Amino acid sequence: MSGRKKYVSVHAYLADVPPESRRRLNKIRQLVKKHVPDAVEAISYNIPAFRLRKTFMYCAAFKNHISIFPPLRNETSLAKLLRPSRNAKGNLRFDLREPMPYALVARVARALARRDSMPTARKGNRS
Repeated sequence: MSGRKKYVSVHAYLADVPPESRRRLNKIRQLVKKHVPDAVEAISYNIPAFRLRKTFMYCAAFKNHISIFPPLRNETSLAKLLRPSRNAKGNLRFDLREPMPYALVARVARALARRDSMPTARKGNRS
């Protein structure tokens, strides 16, 4: 097992994040709370996350960027806007040297929350 610190709360995670990254993550938290008011904050995979029925969005600070997971798929209205921020897996990566597109992040949070609220097809259901 690695010696990496295990976080038990979002506040503990943020306490270890550099000031600029903390400021940006706090703004993302505010946006999610505003646009997805039923979302609950948690730590999942040792990073901040937001839950409704299940975890629908993660956000994390890295040395030079902020990332948002998981990839947003099948959102054609956002695809073109997100293209410059997508990494190879489709996760979003926002460089700390660039302005943070908070309005776009709010749209992503709403879309991920909407996706989470959609019923999923059950495997093996033949009805």
